[in-house]
Amino acid sequence: MQSSPLLLEEPIRMASILEPSKPCFFPAMTKIVGTLGPKSRSVDVISQCLEAGMSVARFDFSWGDPEYHQETLENLKAAIKSTKKLCAVMLDTVGPELQVVNKTEHPISLQADTLVVLTPDQDKEATSNLLPVNFNGLSKAVKKGDTIFIGQYLFTGSETTSVWLEVKDVDGDDVTCVIKNSATLAGSLYTLHVSQIRIDLPTLTDKDKEVISTWGLQNNIDFLSLSYTRHAEDVRHAREFLSKFGDLKQTQIFAKIENIEGLTHFDEILREADGIILSRGNLGIDLPPEKVFLFQKAAIYKCNMAGKPAVVTRVVDTMTDNLRPTRAEATDVANAVLDGSDAIVLGAETLRGLYPVETISTVGKICSEAEKVYNQDLYFKKTVRYVGEPMSHMESIASSAVRAAIKVKASVIICFTSSGRAARLIAKYRPTMPVISVVIPQLKTNQLRWTFTGGFQARQSLIIRGLFPMLADPRHPAESKSATNESILKVALDHGKACGIVKPHDRIVVCQKVGDSSVVKIIELED
Repeated sequence: MQSSPLLLEEPIRMASILEPSKPCFFPAMTKIVGTLGPKSRSVDVISQCLEAGMSVARFDFSWGDPEYHQETLENLKAAIKSTKKLCAVMLDTVGPELQVVNKTEHPISLQADTLVVLTPDQDKEATSNLLPVNFNGLSKAVKKGDTIFIGQYLFTGSETTSVWLEVKDVDGDDVTCVIKNSATLAGSLYTLHVSQIRIDLPTLTDKDKEVISTWGLQNNIDFLSLSYTRHAEDVRHAREFLSKFGDLKQTQIFAKIENIEGLTHFDEILREADGIILSRGNLGIDLPPEKVFLFQKAAIYKCNMAGKPAVVTRVVDTMTDNLRPTRAEATDVANAVLDGSDAIVLGAETLRGLYPVETISTVGKICSEAEKVYNQDLYFKKTVRYVGEPMSHMESIASSAVRAAIKVKASVIICFTSSGRAARLIAKYRPTMPVISVVIPQLKTNQLRWTFTGGFQARQSLIIRGLFPMLADPRHPAESKSATNESILKVALDHGKACGIVKPHDRIVVCQKVGDSSVVKIIELED
């Protein structure tokens, strides 16, 4: 049976903090998105990542060609088959990302208080006093005194691998800057960010469209991470583009909020998007440091109330090169969970980091510990109050299922669903126990061939906190004429037992449709 969660507001024995955590099939209710790359693309390492708790694999097209990413994806498929663990696929677009072009890939040393020129002439070689960039309009976008930041792949904020520049002068297409700190730019990719300045480039670029229509379509991607989302229209445009490609109509769009412009239009973007990614690397440059936490808490709260996944990035940067996170990073992960995040994105930590598996495992453990002190009672009341009355039929059933599960101390909630909507609504109320989403495939035809739906719906729940999908036998209907569809319930319970979350004498809350009605019932298991 589910143990009572600790609450930080209640007095606890300090010694109890040192007690080892009980092992569980699910490393944490909070999900982990791992970016696959050079250090994490073999079948063996991906298998270990899945075992450690990765449930979504992110493919970042800021670097690497489609062939490279396809090889990695084939290895992911092999790892899924060997571990028998579901994993969703997320394609991360490049968007209007500005980059320094360093064709030689030699390290570039920049000295504080010296000058460097940013030029759109990409034929020139990158040196300590000249950096070619991939954007012709930089000189028109900036003015004297503006701040420009350059770092490798994802900004680390490290004073040795990232550099702050201040615009001194604009001469034609060239921008002359004063270097504010000494740094060495090492590697093939440096991202350039101009603080609080609008870059006049489309959110979904021609290169992005080509990748989506080829690689994305070929692999039926589950999620599209839309980089540099600035307006709701960006999401609508991306959805319209996806709808041209058959199965990609089902692909969910996660708006990546990376700058002031996206922050300003957050509410309208949230209404259009399927989920939100808080890209704290770029946001941390656009926002004053003392405002970052405020945006994080406000944005996650809005996502929670809307019932849409909130995903946080940039939590354990130092684990790219170290086996343990800093104290601040460990606390940051926990606070993201306590704020209400659905998932944590690991970028450079798994893509090029030395310890991808250990990083996933460590983040999962921190999430699990934070979940134990999450004030679900307060959150539940807040959510019910926000939704208001009268509740919709589905919202009422979902909240009732969670309330019942908590009152009877159920070990798990089992939800039968075809679209996944019912399970997502249950997860919205943040039950303290796992929700097994039993996705019932539906048979569809276009008059030429039969197809089953359900795969997308199952994988897309892998980014939602507390939701764990299983695909049911398509011969079982989602709507049962009898009070209980015993055979499919038995399969779900057997799955729960195999996972170690269902034991004899446990109470189970089941949510399913019976005819035209939705039913919540409580089952007590026998030996």
